[in-house]
Amino acid sequence: MELRNEEVLGDYVAVKAEDNGVNVIGLTRGAETRFFHTEKLDKGEVMLFQFTEHTSAIKIHGRATIWTKHGPITSG
Repeated sequence: MELRNEEVLGDYVAVKAEDNGVNVIGLTRGAETRFFHTEKLDKGEVMLFQFTEHTSAIKIHGRATIWTKHGPITSG
């Protein structure tokens, strides 16, 4: 199955750190999934992430609120 750009691009995720030291890790898309980018957020910091043809997943370590098109999620 081949993905079209409109199926991949445009989905955004907002992450708000509820504690210091929340790690947000981007994972690659393709034959092998691997870590390619890491951000560390402190309490109260908010960052927006976008899924692209290179980003297939985002992994979050720590207590954070995550907003997606499906609604809010709390981690940690």
